[in-house]
Amino acid sequence: VAAVAAGQRLIAFAGCRTARSSPWRSPPGHAVRRDAAASAAGVYSDELEGLDAAVAGGDEAEEEEDKEHEEVEEPRRQQADAGRLLREIMEVVGAAGPLTGASRSLQAAGAAWETAMSVVRHGEVPPLFEALGSITRGVFGGPLQDEAFAKVLRRLFENLGATYVKLGQFIASSPTLFPEAYVKEFQKCLDKTEATRFEEIERIIEEDLGMPISDVFSSFNSRPMASASIAQVHDAVLKSTGERVAVKVLKPGVKNVMKADLGFLFVAAKVLGFLAPMLARASLVDIVSEIRTSMLGELDFRLELANMEVFRDFLAKHRLTKHAVAPKPFPEVSTERVLVMEKFEGVPLADLDGIRAYSANPEATLISALNVWAMSVRKCELFHADVHAGNLLVLKDGRVGFIDFGIVGRIPESIWAAVEGLGAALIANDTLAIARALIAMGATETGVDENRLAADMTSLLSRVSNLKPEVRVRKDIDEKGGVTADVGLDESQVTELLLDIFRVADDNGLKLPREFALLVKQALYFDRYNRLLAPNLDPLRDSRVNLGLATSRKKGRRVIDV
Repeated sequence: VAAVAAGQRLIAFAGCRTARSSPWRSPPGHAVRRDAAASAAGVYSDELEGLDAAVAGGDEAEEEEDKEHEEVEEPRRQQADAGRLLREIMEVVGAAGPLTGASRSLQAAGAAWETAMSVVRHGEVPPLFEALGSITRGVFGGPLQDEAFAKVLRRLFENLGATYVKLGQFIASSPTLFPEAYVKEFQKCLDKTEATRFEEIERIIEEDLGMPISDVFSSFNSRPMASASIAQVHDAVLKSTGERVAVKVLKPGVKNVMKADLGFLFVAAKVLGFLAPMLARASLVDIVSEIRTSMLGELDFRLELANMEVFRDFLAKHRLTKHAVAPKPFPEVSTERVLVMEKFEGVPLADLDGIRAYSANPEATLISALNVWAMSVRKCELFHADVHAGNLLVLKDGRVGFIDFGIVGRIPESIWAAVEGLGAALIANDTLAIARALIAMGATETGVDENRLAADMTSLLSRVSNLKPEVRVRKDIDEKGGVTADVGLDESQVTELLLDIFRVADDNGLKLPREFALLVKQALYFDRYNRLLAPNLDPLRDSRVNLGLATSRKKGRRVIDV
Protein backbone atom coordinates (compact mmCIF):
# COMPACT_ATOMS: atom_id res chain seq x y z
CA VAL A 1 0.00 0.00 0.00
CA ALA A 2 2.81 2.35 0.90
CA ALA A 3 4.60 1.63 -2.40
CA VAL A 4 1.41 2.32 -4.38
CA ALA A 5 0.89 5.58 -2.48
CA ALA A 6 4.49 6.57 -3.14
CA GLY A 7 4.13 5.76 -6.84
CA GLN A 8 0.98 7.85 -7.09
CA ARG A 9 2.79 10.71 -5.35
CA LEU A 10 5.66 10.56 -7.85
CA ILE A 11 3.28 10.50 -10.82
CA ALA A 12 1.26 13.43 -9.51
CA PHE A 13 4.35 15.48 -8.69
CA ALA A 14 6.08 14.79 -12.02
CA GLY A 15 2.83 15.61 -13.81
CA CYS A 16 2.57 18.97 -12.08
CA ARG A 17 6.21 19.73 -12.82
CA THR A 18 5.85 19.01 -16.53
CA ALA A 19 2.29 20.19 -17.14
CA ARG A 20 1.93 22.24 -20.29
CA SER A 21 -0.52 25.00 -20.89
CA SER A 22 -3.99 23.49 -21.02
CA PRO A 23 -5.03 22.74 -24.60
CA TRP A 24 -8.65 23.15 -23.53
CA ARG A 25 -8.46 26.90 -23.00
CA SER A 26 -10.89 28.56 -25.37
CA PRO A 27 -9.10 30.63 -27.97
CA PRO A 28 -10.06 34.29 -27.71
CA GLY A 29 -11.20 34.38 -31.32
CA HIS A 30 -14.66 35.83 -30.67
CA ALA A 31 -13.29 38.46 -28.30
CA VAL A 32 -10.64 39.51 -30.78
CA ARG A 33 -13.22 39.70 -33.54
CA ARG A 34 -15.51 41.80 -31.36
CA ASP A 35 -12.73 44.07 -30.08
CA ALA A 36 -11.47 44.72 -33.58
CA ALA A 37 -14.96 45.64 -34.76
CA ALA A 38 -15.63 47.80 -31.72
CA SER A 39 -12.42 49.75 -32.15
CA ALA A 40 -13.30 50.98 -35.63
CA ALA A 41 -13.33 54.77 -35.74
CA GLY A 42 -16.75 56.48 -35.48
CA VAL A 43 -18.65 53.49 -34.02
CA TYR A 44 -21.31 54.88 -31.65
CA SER A 45 -22.68 53.16 -28.56
CA ASP A 46 -25.97 52.15 -30.18
CA GLU A 47 -24.08 50.60 -33.05
CA LEU A 48 -21.92 48.76 -30.52
CA GLU A 49 -25.01 47.34 -28.86
CA GLY A 50 -26.24 46.10 -32.21
CA LEU A 51 -22.83 44.63 -32.92
CA ASP A 52 -22.83 42.92 -29.52
CA ALA A 53 -26.20 41.33 -30.18
CA ALA A 54 -25.17 40.18 -33.64
CA VAL A 55 -21.86 38.68 -32.44
CA ALA A 56 -23.57 37.03 -29.44
CA GLY A 57 -26.12 35.43 -31.71
CA GLY A 58 -23.40 34.23 -34.05
CA ASP A 59 -21.41 32.85 -31.08
CA GLU A 60 -24.37 30.85 -29.80
CA ALA A 61 -24.97 29.33 -33.24
CA GLU A 62 -21.28 28.45 -33.61
CA GLU A 63 -21.15 26.91 -30.14
CA GLU A 64 -24.21 24.77 -30.85
CA GLU A 65 -22.70 23.61 -34.13
CA ASP A 66 -19.35 22.81 -32.44
CA LYS A 67 -21.15 20.85 -29.73
CA GLU A 68 -23.03 18.70 -32.25
CA HIS A 69 -19.81 18.06 -34.21
CA GLU A 70 -17.98 17.08 -30.99
CA GLU A 71 -20.73 14.62 -30.02
CA VAL A 72 -20.29 12.87 -33.36
CA GLU A 73 -16.48 12.90 -33.42
CA GLU A 74 -15.73 12.02 -29.78
CA PRO A 75 -16.77 8.31 -29.98
CA ARG A 76 -14.75 7.90 -33.19
CA ARG A 77 -11.70 9.52 -31.55
CA GLN A 78 -11.98 7.32 -28.46
CA GLN A 79 -12.30 4.19 -30.61
CA ALA A 80 -9.21 5.16 -32.62
CA ASP A 81 -7.24 5.89 -29.41
CA ALA A 82 -8.31 2.54 -27.92
CA GLY A 83 -7.18 0.74 -31.07
CA ARG A 84 -3.76 2.40 -30.98
CA LEU A 85 -3.39 1.59 -27.28
CA LEU A 86 -4.23 -2.09 -27.88
CA ARG A 87 -1.67 -2.29 -30.71
CA GLU A 88 1.00 -0.71 -28.51
CA ILE A 89 0.24 -3.17 -25.69
CA MET A 90 0.57 -6.12 -28.08
CA GLU A 91 3.86 -4.74 -29.46
CA VAL A 92 5.31 -4.40 -25.95
CA VAL A 93 4.18 -7.90 -24.95
CA GLY A 94 5.60 -9.31 -28.19
CA ALA A 95 8.96 -7.57 -27.70
CA ALA A 96 9.36 -8.76 -24.11
CA GLY A 97 7.86 -12.20 -24.59
CA PRO A 98 4.96 -13.61 -22.55
CA LEU A 99 7.22 -15.93 -20.51
CA THR A 100 9.42 -13.03 -19.42
CA GLY A 101 6.35 -11.03 -18.42
CA ALA A 102 4.96 -13.89 -16.34
CA SER A 103 8.35 -14.52 -14.72
CA ARG A 104 8.75 -10.84 -13.82
CA SER A 105 5.26 -10.82 -12.27
CA LEU A 106 6.31 -13.62 -9.91
CA GLN A 107 9.60 -11.89 -9.14
CA ALA A 108 7.76 -8.64 -8.44
CA ALA A 109 5.49 -10.42 -5.95
CA GLY A 110 8.55 -11.83 -4.22
CA ALA A 111 10.22 -8.41 -4.12
CA ALA A 112 7.08 -6.85 -2.62
CA TRP A 113 6.94 -9.54 0.08
CA GLU A 114 10.65 -9.14 0.86
CA THR A 115 10.21 -5.36 1.15
CA ALA A 116 7.21 -5.76 3.45
CA MET A 117 9.16 -8.10 5.74
CA SER A 118 12.05 -5.62 5.80
CA VAL A 119 9.67 -2.85 6.89
CA VAL A 120 8.39 -5.04 9.74
CA ARG A 121 11.91 -6.10 10.83
CA HIS A 122 13.08 -2.48 11.00
CA GLY A 123 10.06 -1.37 13.02
CA GLU A 124 8.89 1.04 10.30
CA VAL A 125 5.19 0.17 10.30
CA PRO A 126 4.08 3.03 12.64
CA PRO A 127 5.84 5.75 10.58
CA LEU A 128 4.18 4.32 7.45
CA PHE A 129 0.72 4.51 9.00
CA GLU A 130 1.48 8.08 10.02
CA ALA A 131 2.58 8.85 6.46
CA LEU A 132 -0.60 7.27 5.06
CA GLY A 133 -2.60 9.49 7.41
CA SER A 134 -0.76 12.53 6.04
CA ILE A 135 -2.34 11.84 2.63
CA THR A 136 -5.78 12.42 4.13
CA ARG A 137 -4.58 15.54 5.89
CA GLY A 138 -2.95 16.67 2.65
CA VAL A 139 -6.35 16.84 0.99
CA PHE A 140 -7.16 19.61 3.45
CA GLY A 141 -3.87 21.43 3.00
CA GLY A 142 -1.72 19.55 5.53
CA PRO A 143 1.92 18.56 4.88
CA LEU A 144 2.71 15.23 3.24
CA GLN A 145 5.25 12.95 4.92
CA ASP A 146 7.18 11.70 1.90
CA GLU A 147 10.23 10.35 3.76
CA ALA A 148 8.65 7.07 4.91
CA PHE A 149 7.14 6.40 1.47
CA ALA A 150 10.43 7.18 -0.26
CA LYS A 151 12.35 4.73 1.95
CA VAL A 152 9.92 1.87 1.22
CA LEU A 153 9.90 2.59 -2.50
CA ARG A 154 13.70 2.71 -2.63
CA ARG A 155 13.96 -0.72 -0.96
CA LEU A 156 11.34 -2.13 -3.29
CA PHE A 157 13.25 -0.79 -6.31
CA GLU A 158 16.47 -2.43 -5.09
CA ASN A 159 14.65 -5.75 -4.60
CA LEU A 160 13.10 -5.51 -8.08
CA GLY A 161 16.55 -5.41 -9.68
CA ALA A 162 18.32 -3.73 -12.59
CA THR A 163 15.48 -1.79 -14.22
CA TYR A 164 14.26 -0.23 -11.01
CA VAL A 165 17.75 0.51 -9.71
CA LYS A 166 18.34 2.51 -12.90
CA LEU A 167 14.93 4.14 -12.52
CA GLY A 168 15.88 5.08 -8.95
CA GLN A 169 19.05 6.70 -10.24
CA PHE A 170 16.96 8.67 -12.74
CA ILE A 171 14.77 9.94 -9.87
CA ALA A 172 17.88 10.85 -7.86
CA SER A 173 19.23 12.94 -10.75
CA SER A 174 15.93 14.71 -11.52
CA PRO A 175 15.11 17.33 -8.87
CA THR A 176 13.15 19.19 -11.54
CA LEU A 177 10.64 16.32 -11.75
CA PHE A 178 10.36 14.57 -8.38
CA PRO A 179 9.78 15.53 -4.72
CA GLU A 180 12.81 16.38 -2.58
CA ALA A 181 12.43 13.41 -0.21
CA TYR A 182 12.54 10.95 -3.13
CA VAL A 183 15.55 12.63 -4.75
CA LYS A 184 17.46 12.39 -1.46
CA GLU A 185 16.41 8.82 -0.64
CA PHE A 186 17.20 7.45 -4.10
CA GLN A 187 20.77 8.73 -3.78
CA LYS A 188 21.14 5.63 -1.57
CA CYS A 189 19.85 3.31 -4.31
CA LEU A 190 22.60 0.72 -4.47
CA ASP A 191 23.86 -0.25 -7.92
CA LYS A 192 26.15 -2.95 -6.58
CA THR A 193 24.87 -6.48 -6.99
CA GLU A 194 26.21 -9.99 -6.69
CA ALA A 195 28.55 -11.02 -9.45
CA THR A 196 27.33 -13.37 -12.17
CA ARG A 197 29.12 -16.72 -12.34
CA PHE A 198 32.20 -16.59 -14.57
CA GLU A 199 30.89 -19.48 -16.72
CA GLU A 200 27.96 -17.26 -17.78
CA ILE A 201 30.26 -14.32 -18.52
CA GLU A 202 32.59 -16.53 -20.53
CA ARG A 203 29.65 -17.89 -22.54
CA ILE A 204 28.46 -14.37 -23.47
CA ILE A 205 31.94 -13.28 -24.55
CA GLU A 206 32.49 -16.38 -26.69
CA GLU A 207 29.01 -16.16 -28.24
CA ASP A 208 29.53 -12.52 -29.23
CA LEU A 209 33.15 -12.83 -30.43
CA GLY A 210 32.65 -16.21 -32.08
CA MET A 211 35.80 -17.75 -30.65
CA PRO A 212 37.15 -19.18 -27.38
CA ILE A 213 38.08 -16.60 -24.76
CA SER A 214 41.64 -17.94 -24.76
CA ASP A 215 42.00 -16.92 -28.43
CA VAL A 216 41.37 -13.27 -27.54
CA PHE A 217 42.94 -12.84 -24.10
CA SER A 218 46.22 -14.27 -22.84
CA SER A 219 44.88 -13.89 -19.30
CA PHE A 220 41.43 -13.14 -17.93
CA ASN A 221 40.64 -12.60 -14.24
CA SER A 222 37.55 -14.63 -13.39
CA ARG A 223 36.83 -12.38 -10.37
CA PRO A 224 35.22 -9.08 -11.44
CA MET A 225 36.71 -5.73 -10.49
CA ALA A 226 33.16 -4.37 -10.11
CA SER A 227 29.62 -5.67 -10.41
CA ALA A 228 26.60 -3.43 -10.97
CA SER A 229 22.96 -4.07 -11.85
CA ILE A 230 23.36 -4.48 -15.61
CA ALA A 231 27.03 -5.36 -16.11
CA GLN A 232 30.26 -6.41 -14.49
CA VAL A 233 33.88 -5.57 -15.31
CA HIS A 234 36.88 -7.93 -15.45
CA ASP A 235 40.54 -7.14 -16.04
CA ALA A 236 42.37 -9.05 -18.74
CA VAL A 237 45.35 -8.94 -21.14
CA LEU A 238 44.84 -8.84 -24.90
CA LYS A 239 46.60 -11.70 -26.65
CA SER A 240 47.26 -9.71 -29.84
CA THR A 241 48.98 -6.69 -28.25
CA GLY A 242 49.74 -7.60 -24.63
CA GLU A 243 47.82 -4.55 -23.41
CA ARG A 244 45.98 -4.62 -20.08
CA VAL A 245 42.29 -4.03 -20.63
CA ALA A 246 39.01 -3.75 -18.75
CA VAL A 247 36.23 -5.97 -20.13
CA LYS A 248 32.66 -4.83 -19.43
CA VAL A 249 30.06 -7.57 -19.98
CA LEU A 250 26.27 -7.28 -19.96
CA LYS A 251 24.76 -9.68 -17.45
CA PRO A 252 22.62 -12.51 -18.87
CA GLY A 253 18.88 -11.96 -18.99
CA VAL A 254 19.11 -8.25 -18.18
CA LYS A 255 17.93 -7.12 -21.61
CA ASN A 256 14.73 -9.18 -21.58
CA VAL A 257 13.93 -8.17 -18.00
CA MET A 258 14.42 -4.47 -18.74
CA LYS A 259 12.34 -4.71 -21.89
CA ALA A 260 9.52 -6.31 -19.90
CA ASP A 261 9.76 -3.83 -17.01
CA LEU A 262 10.05 -0.73 -19.16
CA GLY A 263 7.35 -2.00 -21.48
CA PHE A 264 5.02 -2.39 -18.50
CA LEU A 265 5.81 1.15 -17.30
CA PHE A 266 5.22 2.52 -20.80
CA VAL A 267 1.91 0.67 -21.21
CA ALA A 268 0.81 1.74 -17.70
CA ALA A 269 1.54 5.38 -18.57
CA LYS A 270 -0.38 5.07 -21.84
CA VAL A 271 -3.38 3.45 -20.10
CA LEU A 272 -3.40 6.14 -17.41
CA GLY A 273 -3.25 8.79 -20.11
CA PHE A 274 -6.16 7.14 -21.94
CA LEU A 275 -8.32 6.82 -18.81
CA ALA A 276 -7.34 10.19 -17.30
CA PRO A 277 -6.78 12.87 -19.95
CA MET A 278 -5.40 15.27 -17.31
CA LEU A 279 -2.40 12.95 -16.91
CA ALA A 280 -1.97 12.83 -20.68
CA ARG A 281 -1.66 16.60 -20.67
CA ALA A 282 0.95 16.36 -17.90
CA SER A 283 3.41 14.64 -20.28
CA LEU A 284 3.61 11.47 -18.17
CA VAL A 285 4.00 9.32 -21.30
CA ASP A 286 6.80 11.61 -22.53
CA ILE A 287 8.69 11.17 -19.24
CA VAL A 288 8.34 7.38 -19.26
CA SER A 289 9.24 7.24 -22.96
CA GLU A 290 12.42 9.24 -22.30
CA ILE A 291 13.38 6.91 -19.44
CA ARG A 292 12.66 3.85 -21.56
CA THR A 293 14.72 5.03 -24.54
CA SER A 294 17.62 6.11 -22.32
CA MET A 295 17.79 2.93 -20.24
CA LEU A 296 17.49 0.59 -23.21
CA GLY A 297 20.28 2.58 -24.85
CA GLU A 298 22.56 1.74 -21.91
CA LEU A 299 22.23 -1.95 -22.84
CA ASP A 300 24.06 -1.39 -26.14
CA PHE A 301 27.74 -0.95 -25.31
CA ARG A 302 28.44 0.14 -28.88
CA LEU A 303 26.91 3.52 -27.96
CA GLU A 304 29.27 3.91 -25.01
CA LEU A 305 32.19 2.95 -27.25
CA ALA A 306 31.14 5.64 -29.75
CA ASN A 307 30.92 8.23 -26.93
CA MET A 308 34.42 7.28 -25.82
CA GLU A 309 35.81 7.70 -29.32
CA VAL A 310 34.13 11.11 -29.73
CA PHE A 311 35.70 12.31 -26.46
CA ARG A 312 39.12 10.92 -27.40
CA ASP A 313 38.93 12.68 -30.79
CA PHE A 314 38.05 15.93 -28.99
CA LEU A 315 41.09 15.58 -26.70
CA ALA A 316 43.38 14.94 -29.67
CA LYS A 317 41.93 17.75 -31.82
CA HIS A 318 42.44 20.35 -29.08
CA ARG A 319 45.84 18.97 -27.99
CA LEU A 320 44.65 18.13 -24.52
CA THR A 321 46.09 14.62 -24.26
CA LYS A 322 49.01 15.82 -22.13
CA HIS A 323 46.44 16.86 -19.52
CA ALA A 324 43.66 14.27 -19.80
CA VAL A 325 42.82 10.94 -21.42
CA ALA A 326 39.90 8.61 -21.97
CA PRO A 327 40.27 4.83 -22.33
CA LYS A 328 41.13 3.52 -25.78
CA PRO A 329 38.34 1.20 -26.91
CA PHE A 330 38.99 -1.93 -28.96
CA PRO A 331 36.09 -2.12 -31.43
CA GLU A 332 37.42 -5.26 -33.13
CA VAL A 333 36.70 -7.26 -29.95
CA SER A 334 33.71 -5.25 -28.70
CA THR A 335 30.03 -5.93 -29.37
CA GLU A 336 26.60 -4.90 -28.15
CA ARG A 337 27.13 -6.93 -24.95
CA VAL A 338 30.92 -6.76 -24.57
CA LEU A 339 33.05 -3.62 -24.30
CA VAL A 340 36.84 -3.96 -24.24
CA MET A 341 38.81 -0.84 -23.33
CA GLU A 342 42.14 0.28 -22.00
CA LYS A 343 42.49 -0.25 -18.25
CA PHE A 344 43.52 2.80 -16.22
CA GLU A 345 45.51 2.64 -12.99
CA GLY A 346 44.96 5.60 -10.71
CA VAL A 347 43.23 7.11 -7.68
CA PRO A 348 39.92 9.02 -7.43
CA LEU A 349 40.09 12.80 -7.79
CA ALA A 350 38.81 13.15 -4.21
CA ASP A 351 41.72 11.14 -2.74
CA LEU A 352 44.14 13.94 -1.80
CA ASP A 353 46.78 11.64 -0.25
CA GLY A 354 46.63 9.30 -3.24
CA ILE A 355 46.92 12.20 -5.70
CA ARG A 356 50.10 13.44 -4.02
CA ALA A 357 51.77 10.14 -4.94
CA TYR A 358 51.22 10.87 -8.65
CA SER A 359 51.09 14.68 -8.81
CA ALA A 360 53.38 17.25 -7.23
CA ASN A 361 50.63 19.87 -7.56
CA PRO A 362 47.06 18.66 -6.85
CA GLU A 363 45.73 22.15 -7.55
CA ALA A 364 47.18 22.11 -11.08
CA THR A 365 45.71 18.63 -11.61
CA LEU A 366 42.28 19.89 -10.59
CA ILE A 367 42.59 22.89 -12.94
CA SER A 368 43.46 20.54 -15.81
CA ALA A 369 40.40 18.40 -15.11
CA LEU A 370 38.11 21.44 -14.87
CA ASN A 371 39.49 23.08 -18.03
CA VAL A 372 39.13 19.88 -20.07
CA TRP A 373 35.59 19.24 -18.88
CA ALA A 374 34.51 22.88 -19.41
CA MET A 375 35.96 22.88 -22.93
CA SER A 376 34.11 19.65 -23.73
CA VAL A 377 30.82 21.35 -22.77
CA ARG A 378 31.56 24.07 -25.31
CA LYS A 379 33.45 22.37 -28.11
CA CYS A 380 32.77 18.65 -28.04
CA GLU A 381 29.67 16.87 -29.33
CA LEU A 382 29.12 15.71 -25.75
CA PHE A 383 30.35 16.22 -22.22
CA HIS A 384 30.84 13.68 -19.44
CA ALA A 385 27.68 13.89 -17.35
CA ASP A 386 28.65 11.78 -14.34
CA VAL A 387 31.92 13.20 -12.94
CA HIS A 388 31.70 11.74 -9.45
CA ALA A 389 35.05 10.79 -7.92
CA GLY A 390 34.93 7.21 -9.17
CA ASN A 391 34.79 8.38 -12.81
CA LEU A 392 37.65 10.92 -12.60
CA LEU A 393 41.01 9.31 -11.87
CA VAL A 394 44.46 10.80 -11.38
CA LEU A 395 46.73 8.39 -13.24
CA LYS A 396 50.28 7.37 -12.40
CA ASP A 397 51.66 9.82 -14.99
CA GLY A 398 49.74 12.72 -13.38
CA ARG A 399 47.10 13.05 -16.11
CA VAL A 400 43.36 12.99 -15.43
CA GLY A 401 41.50 9.94 -16.71
CA PHE A 402 37.82 10.27 -17.63
CA ILE A 403 36.10 6.87 -17.49
CA ASP A 404 32.56 5.48 -17.91
CA PHE A 405 30.83 7.23 -20.81
CA GLY A 406 27.46 5.61 -20.29
CA ILE A 407 25.94 8.96 -19.28
CA VAL A 408 26.77 11.95 -21.48
CA GLY A 409 25.09 15.29 -22.04
CA ARG A 410 24.59 17.85 -24.76
CA ILE A 411 23.36 21.35 -24.00
CA PRO A 412 20.45 22.51 -26.21
CA GLU A 413 21.22 25.55 -28.33
CA SER A 414 18.01 27.10 -26.98
CA ILE A 415 19.48 27.55 -23.49
CA TRP A 416 23.18 27.92 -24.33
CA ALA A 417 23.07 31.74 -24.43
CA ALA A 418 21.42 31.76 -21.00
CA VAL A 419 24.09 29.37 -19.66
CA GLU A 420 26.84 31.69 -20.89
CA GLY A 421 24.99 34.68 -19.42
CA LEU A 422 24.76 32.87 -16.10
CA GLY A 423 28.52 32.21 -16.11
CA ALA A 424 29.32 35.85 -16.86
CA ALA A 425 26.96 36.95 -14.08
CA LEU A 426 28.63 34.59 -11.59
CA ILE A 427 32.05 36.04 -12.47
CA ALA A 428 30.70 39.57 -11.97
CA ASN A 429 28.91 38.45 -8.77
CA ASP A 430 25.80 40.14 -10.17
CA THR A 431 22.85 38.33 -8.61
CA LEU A 432 20.30 40.33 -10.60
CA ALA A 433 21.97 39.18 -13.84
CA ILE A 434 22.03 35.63 -12.44
CA ALA A 435 18.28 35.88 -11.86
CA ARG A 436 17.68 37.15 -15.41
CA ALA A 437 19.77 34.32 -16.92
CA LEU A 438 17.79 31.71 -14.95
CA ILE A 439 14.52 33.28 -16.08
CA ALA A 440 15.75 33.21 -19.70
CA MET A 441 16.37 29.46 -19.65
CA GLY A 442 13.35 28.45 -17.57
CA ALA A 443 9.65 27.99 -18.20
CA THR A 444 7.13 30.02 -16.24
CA GLU A 445 3.39 30.44 -16.34
CA THR A 446 3.44 33.79 -14.49
CA GLY A 447 5.80 36.72 -14.25
CA VAL A 448 8.87 36.19 -12.06
CA ASP A 449 9.98 38.88 -9.60
CA GLU A 450 13.62 39.43 -10.63
CA ASN A 451 14.55 41.26 -7.42
CA ARG A 452 13.11 38.54 -5.18
CA LEU A 453 14.87 35.81 -7.16
CA ALA A 454 18.13 37.80 -7.00
CA ALA A 455 17.81 38.13 -3.20
CA ASP A 456 17.17 34.39 -2.86
CA MET A 457 20.21 33.64 -5.05
CA THR A 458 22.39 35.89 -2.88
CA SER A 459 21.42 33.86 0.18
CA LEU A 460 21.93 30.56 -1.66
CA LEU A 461 25.39 31.47 -3.00
CA SER A 462 26.41 32.48 0.50
CA ARG A 463 25.40 29.04 1.82
CA VAL A 464 27.25 27.28 -1.01
CA SER A 465 30.46 29.20 -0.37
CA ASN A 466 30.41 28.45 3.36
CA LEU A 467 29.77 24.71 3.03
CA LYS A 468 32.84 22.53 3.52
CA PRO A 469 33.19 19.34 1.46
CA GLU A 470 32.96 16.00 3.23
CA VAL A 471 34.93 12.94 2.16
CA ARG A 472 33.61 9.43 2.70
CA VAL A 473 35.68 6.26 2.78
CA ARG A 474 33.83 3.01 2.05
CA LYS A 475 35.65 -0.19 2.97
CA ASP A 476 35.01 -3.57 1.37
CA ILE A 477 36.39 -6.88 2.59
CA ASP A 478 37.15 -9.35 -0.18
CA GLU A 479 36.98 -13.15 -0.04
CA LYS A 480 40.59 -13.39 1.16
CA GLY A 481 40.04 -10.96 4.02
CA GLY A 482 41.77 -8.04 2.32
CA VAL A 483 40.39 -4.54 2.74
CA THR A 484 39.92 -2.11 -0.13
CA ALA A 485 38.84 1.51 0.31
CA ASP A 486 36.76 3.67 -2.00
CA VAL A 487 37.43 7.36 -1.43
CA GLY A 488 34.99 9.95 -2.70
CA LEU A 489 32.89 12.99 -1.92
CA ASP A 490 29.72 12.74 0.12
CA GLU A 491 27.23 12.78 -2.76
CA SER A 492 24.35 13.71 -0.46
CA GLN A 493 26.05 17.09 -0.07
CA VAL A 494 26.04 17.66 -3.84
CA THR A 495 22.39 16.57 -4.00
CA GLU A 496 21.43 18.95 -1.18
CA LEU A 497 23.04 21.87 -3.02
CA LEU A 498 21.29 20.92 -6.25
CA LEU A 499 17.95 20.72 -4.44
CA ASP A 500 18.57 24.14 -2.89
CA ILE A 501 19.03 25.67 -6.34
CA PHE A 502 15.86 24.16 -7.74
CA ARG A 503 13.93 24.91 -4.54
CA VAL A 504 14.75 28.60 -4.98
CA ALA A 505 13.70 28.46 -8.64
CA ASP A 506 10.48 26.62 -7.80
CA ASP A 507 9.59 29.05 -5.01
CA ASN A 508 9.87 31.86 -7.54
CA GLY A 509 7.59 30.15 -10.08
CA LEU A 510 10.44 29.07 -12.36
CA LYS A 511 10.77 25.59 -13.93
CA LEU A 512 14.35 24.98 -15.03
CA PRO A 513 15.06 22.35 -17.73
CA ARG A 514 16.38 18.94 -16.68
CA GLU A 515 19.45 19.26 -18.90
CA PHE A 516 20.46 22.33 -16.89
CA ALA A 517 20.16 20.24 -13.70
CA LEU A 518 22.56 17.70 -15.19
CA LEU A 519 25.08 20.44 -16.05
CA VAL A 520 24.79 22.10 -12.64
CA LYS A 521 25.33 18.81 -10.83
CA GLN A 522 28.67 18.31 -12.59
CA ALA A 523 29.65 21.89 -11.73
CA LEU A 524 28.81 21.20 -8.08
CA TYR A 525 31.05 18.13 -8.13
CA PHE A 526 33.91 20.30 -9.33
CA ASP A 527 33.08 22.91 -6.69
CA ARG A 528 33.46 20.18 -4.02
CA TYR A 529 36.77 19.00 -5.56
CA ASN A 530 37.90 22.63 -5.63
CA ARG A 531 37.28 23.09 -1.89
CA LEU A 532 38.92 19.76 -1.08
CA LEU A 533 42.06 19.96 -3.25
CA ALA A 534 42.57 23.71 -3.68
CA PRO A 535 40.56 25.69 -1.11
CA ASN A 536 42.22 28.97 -2.06
CA LEU A 537 41.47 28.63 -5.78
CA ASP A 538 38.75 30.89 -7.24
CA PRO A 539 37.91 29.11 -10.53
CA LEU A 540 35.69 31.93 -11.80
CA ARG A 541 38.45 34.52 -11.55
CA ASP A 542 41.76 32.64 -11.67
CA SER A 543 43.50 33.22 -15.02
CA ARG A 544 44.65 29.58 -15.15
CA VAL A 545 41.06 28.38 -15.33
CA ASN A 546 39.50 28.67 -18.78
CA LEU A 547 35.74 28.16 -18.60
CA GLY A 548 35.35 29.90 -21.97
CA LEU A 549 32.17 31.68 -20.95
CA ALA A 550 32.64 34.45 -23.48
CA THR A 551 33.26 32.20 -26.47
CA SER A 552 30.54 31.44 -28.95
CA ARG A 553 29.14 27.98 -29.51
CA LYS A 554 28.98 26.35 -32.87
CA LYS A 555 25.44 26.09 -34.17
CA GLY A 556 23.57 22.85 -34.25
CA ARG A 557 20.89 20.92 -32.49
CA ARG A 558 21.64 20.20 -28.85
CA VAL A 559 19.80 17.58 -26.87
CA ILE A 560 20.38 15.81 -23.60
CA ASP A 561 21.19 12.11 -23.34
CA VAL A 562 20.68 10.49 -19.97
